[in-house]
Parts: sequence; structure tokens; C-alpha cells
Amino acid sequence: MSKVKKIIPELRFPEFVNEGDWDEKTLEEVASFTKGRGVSKTDIVVNGKLPCIRYGELYTHYKETIRDIKSYTNLDANDLVLSEGNDVIIPASGETQIDIATASCVLEAGIALGGDLNIIRTKINGVFLAYYLSNAKKKDIARMAQGIAVVHLYPNQLKTLSINIPKPQEQQKIASCLSSLDELITAHSDKLEALKDHKKGLMQNLFPQEGETVPNVRFREFEGDGDWVEKELGNEEVSSFVNSKIDSQKLNLKNYFSTDNMLPDYGGIKNATKLPTTGRVTKFTKGDILISNIRPYLKKVWKSDRNGGASNDVLVFRAGSEVTSDFLETILKNDAFINYVMQSAKGVKMPRGDKDSMQKYPTRVPKPQEQQKIASCLSAVDELINAQADKIEQLQQHKKGLMQGLFPKIGS
Repeated sequence: MSKVKKIIPELRFPEFVNEGDWDEKTLEEVASFTKGRGVSKTDIVVNGKLPCIRYGELYTHYKETIRDIKSYTNLDANDLVLSEGNDVIIPASGETQIDIATASCVLEAGIALGGDLNIIRTKINGVFLAYYLSNAKKKDIARMAQGIAVVHLYPNQLKTLSINIPKPQEQQKIASCLSSLDELITAHSDKLEALKDHKKGLMQNLFPQEGETVPNVRFREFEGDGDWVEKELGNEEVSSFVNSKIDSQKLNLKNYFSTDNMLPDYGGIKNATKLPTTGRVTKFTKGDILISNIRPYLKKVWKSDRNGGASNDVLVFRAGSEVTSDFLETILKNDAFINYVMQSAKGVKMPRGDKDSMQKYPTRVPKPQEQQKIASCLSAVDELINAQADKIEQLQQHKKGLMQGLFPKIGS
């Protein structure tokens, strides 16, 4: 028998305040374990008959609750391991110890569970257990994982994990609360993706496509303004690289930027956590465009709203005589430009863009008034995207705070 400890979460729903302590048990006492089987990437087909889950999808697609299945296969179900409903799955291998500590509950029965998946079968509420393992017990599970280049997690290790369990009604309440919050986050995330798709569509229409001299869609007041003029990005009328320097001692955490504090997918910036201790870095001014030149595909591009300094891994562009800063931003915050940069990027694990190639990037430029109109239109969409991203971040922080309160800290 397990030794019972006094374990109560800081945050408890009113109806459970007097329900007593959560029990402490090992996972082996309340669950059985098995492994998934088969289902490689090549086994996935668009119109397959059997829904399936591969271990890599736990990192890229699924959260703690799995409702809508992403992949399908035509493999024979008799040769596979099928979910029984309420199963909790954890990857059996991964790149890092902390990443492998990821649990998801498969709500439906009859889903093929691929190889490299640990399957936990229990009478505990599976959604509750997935949230609990992925959060309150994440570090404990990570410490169990073994390996260097590839880490592994085995059922015999998971069996020894100490867990804290409330009564079934409280399990359900916690699971419903967190699931509802995740559904809200997903809905807002879908809205964010829709806004991003809307912006991509706008850019495809507001800029001339390859071989064209005018855009598909043009604001009415510019319809008679003629063709856009083709120029290379490095043309002094379009932009130039900034090479001036500033002493790092003159900077602070709010005006120093490296690739570490630039956000991906054109997401802007955050404050730095550290400053260079010596030396000089690139000096930029308000209106310059900063681009992280490490792994350009991450799309870390930001138009500065202040003066400051940037590390050597960040390129600084300044608008030329015939292009507004706002319009230059639209050129550089464009997937077409990022794809062009990646074609000549050097390096495999940490590719870097080639500056000479960037300067030769062909672009088309309208008159300044049309530039500003386009930039203002896209800027308005950017504001909506940023506001939506902020809303999601607030919800995620709320979820994090909830879980810290809803799960006991003792033994975590």
C-alpha cells in the first residue's frame, strides 16, 4: 500500500474544499502499460480508412486532449495497436528530455497508435492525467528519460512515477476546466491563422506577381499611374545595409536586439535578457528594418520604433531615397523575400542568408503615395494579428497560472 500524504492544491473548486487530501500513488498502481506499433510516415494516406497517431505529431500537432485526428492509413487494423478510449500516450523517444515529457489523452477508441508511443491505460480520467503529467510532473518525467543524441522513455520508468490523485468528480472538474480553456485558445489560434492567411492573400494581390508589372488589385486612385518600376533591393533608391556602430555599453535591455529576442513569423520583438559585455554592435535608428540572419526561415523581421543596437547576427536595412520605410517593411516581411533568401543561404543546421544575394533581390516599386497606401493597409492587418497574438498569449499565461494552482506542488 502507498503511504498517504497531506496533499491539497492551492486552488480548489468550492464543492471540493472539504473533500480531503489527494492520494499519492505510483503510476503503476493505477495503470497498465503497452506500446504502439507500426505506422510510418510512408503509411499515411490522404483518404485512408483508419485514423492513426504517430509519435512525432504529439510534438507538432496535438495538445493534452486529442479529439480531431490528423492522419489516416490503410494498414490492416489487426496488425496495429488500437486505442481503447481514455488512453494517455507519451512519446517513447525524442530530441530532448523536456520535450519527451508530453502526454495526450486519446478520447476515442479504435485509433491506431504508432510505434514509439508509450500507452497508459487507467480508470483515472485520462484528460486529467494528461494535463497533470504534461505540467505538474513534466520535470519528473524528463529526469527519467535517457540518452544524448536521442532520448528514450520506457514503461518501466513511468511505472515508478509518483502521482497525486483527487476523487473522480474533482478529476472531471479540472479536466473540463482546462479543456474548455484549450478550446478557447484553439479558437483564437484559428482566428490568428485566418488573419495571417488574409494578409498573405492581400500581399499576393497588392504586389505584382512574377512577370507582371502591376498588381492584380490596385487602389482606385492609382489605376492610371502606370507600371511599377523594377529595381534591385540593394539599389540606393530602395535600401542599403547599415554598417555604423555603437558602443554596447550605451545600450540597455530595451534597445539591444539579437536573434534571441526577435520573435519568429514576423512576431516582433521582446526585451533582451542580457547585453554584450564589450565591443561595438550595429547602430540602428527608428524606421530601420531588422532581420535575424540566422535561420532566415524563422521570419524574424521587425521595423524599429526606437534607436538602438543589434548584434552581428542581425542585418539592418535602411530605406532608400525612393522608398518609404513602411513600404520597405512590406518588401522584407514577405514570404517571397524569405524564400529568395533561403535559396542562397549557407549552412545546414544554422543557415545564414547571403548579403550579396539579398542586394540582388528583384522587387517592383510604385510611386510614394501608392507605397504608403499599401503599407497602411497591411499595417492595419498587422495590428489585428498582433492584438490576436497578444490575446492568445494572455490565455496561455492564464492556463499556466491555473495549472500551477489546480495541481498540488508537493512531490511535483
